[in-house]
Amino acid sequence: MTSLDDVIIIQEPNSSYLTVNNVSYVQESYVHKGYTCSGEGLLLPIISEYTWSEGARAFLYLVGLLYCFMGVAIIADIFMGAIEKITSKTRKVYLTSEKEDEPEVIEVRIWSDAVANLTLMALGSSAPEILLSVIEVIGNDFEAKDLGPGTIVGSAAFNLFVISAVCVMSIPNGEERRIRDLKVFLVTAVFSVVAYLWLLIILMVTSPEEVEVWEAVVTFLLFPLLVLLAWLAERNFCGVPNKTDTSKQIELGNFQTGETDKLLKEKQYFRDGRLDRDGLVAFIKEVKNYPGLTDEDAAVLAASKLVESQSHSRMWYRVGAVRNMTGGRKTQPQLSTKLKERSKDRKKTLIMLEDGTNQGVDKYLHSVYSAMNEHPEAPTLGDVPKVMPHQNAIIDFHAASCAVMENIGKFEVAIIRSGRTDNEVNVRVETIDGTATEDQDYIPINQVITFGPGETEKLIEVEIINDNQWEPDEEFFLKISLLYNAEKRQGVQLGRISIMEITILNDDEPGMVMFQKRGFLVKESIGKAIIPVVRKNGADGEITVKWRSIDKTAISGRDFEGGEGVLVFKHTEIEQNIEIPIIDDMTPEKDEHFEIELFDPTGGAKLGQINRTAVTITNDDDFNNVLANMMIMTNANVHALQVHHETYLSQIKDALNVNGGDIENATGMDYVMHFLTFGWKIIFSLVPPPGILGGWLCFFVSLGAIGLLTAIIGDLAATFGCLVGLKNSVTAITFVALGTSLPDTFASKTAAVQEKYADNAVGNVTGSNSVNVFLGLGAPWLIAAIVNKIRGKVFFVPAGNLGFSVGVFTGLCILCIGLLLLRRFLGVFGKAELGGNVPMKYVSGAIMISFWLIYVLCTSFQAYGYF
Repeated sequence: MTSLDDVIIIQEPNSSYLTVNNVSYVQESYVHKGYTCSGEGLLLPIISEYTWSEGARAFLYLVGLLYCFMGVAIIADIFMGAIEKITSKTRKVYLTSEKEDEPEVIEVRIWSDAVANLTLMALGSSAPEILLSVIEVIGNDFEAKDLGPGTIVGSAAFNLFVISAVCVMSIPNGEERRIRDLKVFLVTAVFSVVAYLWLLIILMVTSPEEVEVWEAVVTFLLFPLLVLLAWLAERNFCGVPNKTDTSKQIELGNFQTGETDKLLKEKQYFRDGRLDRDGLVAFIKEVKNYPGLTDEDAAVLAASKLVESQSHSRMWYRVGAVRNMTGGRKTQPQLSTKLKERSKDRKKTLIMLEDGTNQGVDKYLHSVYSAMNEHPEAPTLGDVPKVMPHQNAIIDFHAASCAVMENIGKFEVAIIRSGRTDNEVNVRVETIDGTATEDQDYIPINQVITFGPGETEKLIEVEIINDNQWEPDEEFFLKISLLYNAEKRQGVQLGRISIMEITILNDDEPGMVMFQKRGFLVKESIGKAIIPVVRKNGADGEITVKWRSIDKTAISGRDFEGGEGVLVFKHTEIEQNIEIPIIDDMTPEKDEHFEIELFDPTGGAKLGQINRTAVTITNDDDFNNVLANMMIMTNANVHALQVHHETYLSQIKDALNVNGGDIENATGMDYVMHFLTFGWKIIFSLVPPPGILGGWLCFFVSLGAIGLLTAIIGDLAATFGCLVGLKNSVTAITFVALGTSLPDTFASKTAAVQEKYADNAVGNVTGSNSVNVFLGLGAPWLIAAIVNKIRGKVFFVPAGNLGFSVGVFTGLCILCIGLLLLRRFLGVFGKAELGGNVPMKYVSGAIMISFWLIYVLCTSFQAYGYF
């Protein structure tokens, strides 16, 4: 054995290795905390990374940083839901109305817009930057570091320069957006400049590189002063009144007698975003003009219109941006493809419906298809084909049925082309046996018909075999089908009458025309009344018959759209329909009726026994039930779009499902982002929902979660910057500032495009930048200054890079705000902060982005000693 006297231990100066009997060992303290960049974080690293390569560590820290940015965006979503719940509290206001005993009651928000935007909402959007600065100071034993202040200033630069540039350039050509509440914007703009000038004064003038308690107190107190002045500006306590008193308009709506009629004329169905019976009835009247729309579809459209008519905060757009990025439940209504089609006006959602066909033909076609499907020897055809909107050529027969004599020999059948007519299309026409069989009762057909450009009608010849033997009436079918060649199928589709029934008769008379019945009963909500007219006792030759409506208790123009017209029966056709539009006024009333009369037949035809019929319009018995159900469904759709959750169940359900469970409208990117953020969603779904305790419990729990995640982000950013050779001040103004500001970029862009005004897009940027300084630096500096004062020490804040960064930003900030104001008042820009003159909006955007590049480059060069 070797005695201790024989052990030789050698330690080189400033070395982490020990040499014991010529064998090198790494010191334990170095393995855990002494290796490269191991001491940069407050919480990280959790385990020793001594054996990891620096390249691998840098990559993993970058991935972790990006992943944590997504996590903080998701918890900020829940945090803002709590803020929305808190700030949405209302009180009742009673207004006079025409009914003496029933005053009109409306609800107005308790929170002022300016106060909400500069307090809770600013805290919601800036919480990561503010908490990062607070945690960094506290975690560093109340001493200043570079990452927190650098992130505050870097985020402010990105918000003002880049977000403003994006908003200016994203407005569609020919449109512009102006800031509506200019006084509030000017107050926040002045304070955003004052805030950074005050930082320069603290760092370089009053007490260079030292923050005294009184300076920190003043910095913090500038925050309530900003809120107070913004509130006074919003309430117009001084100065010339606004052209539009927005506070009164938004809260009370200035409701006047007869306003509903005005709203209907302007297609504003829902007053200030509130769902009421009159607005819903007006909306139902409008959408019922589109046949085929279900109540569920109408409820979705009503919710869409309702949400569109509501005023939204910047927070609402930010939550929407985060959910779009992470595959979460959308804050805006998502209409299915068949319900929406964008018109030239981007803000008006139109309805794309299937092309309608009269109900009488539909009924007959269904019976024909059913008969063929049930026939043991006929091919199964399935359901009646649906006709899509007229993007293609539509090919079908002129009529669904015809009847011919057995001894007719040859006769012609018309094939009609509608819809698109500028292309060449081909279809196949073939016969199908019914009770009549080919080669015994008729000559089979199997041929291709070609429609040239502009051709709208083709005639095919059908030949009947006369076998001189008595038989009952028989039928066979003509069928139109598309060709098998895929190229030949382009630009053409079958119409609703792609099957025609041909009945072989022993009658050669032109026949008589008459109604099927003496009376018809239709509901007021039917849309169109379909009145069939039949041709009996012969079908030879082309005949016509005139018809006219006769007012009775139902009046044309008020209850229905009457008039007169002519029905044409081509040779062998035995049924046509009269279509009478029924007006649904959505008001309870007694049953009413009108009559239709046939007269003046031509072509040798005669009038039958029933040449006049009565049409009775019945009031829908279940109208009130339908309206109540529509109210419930619309409210359900709107409730599903609210930012916050009321219960754990809905919160967890949204976290588990892509697009909040709306799988029909989920995109591929939604699935990808939902998969990547699924872990964060599950973890944060356990946060108490805003529906508990008025949102306050969720507010504080979410704030704590953001604080914890922000501490991890600070560690990841600092360690990553160290590994790649970036100083904390440079990491802060680039990676961290961009990561925390990216959701605001998408939110502002969406608000710029969708809002009528620029307030939610750029108007709140200056206020948010001010709040970042007053809370993000004022609060931690105040705490640190007090603690160091008690300790008898000085709170030292290096003015070098921070002072230079603040100085550069302040100068560029004044130029950027000046450019926005010039855009508002100069005609060359379009007299609007956003959009306007197309070339100048891109010039303005380029200038603003160059401001940000100048700021980043100058600050980075100064950090490395080039300035």
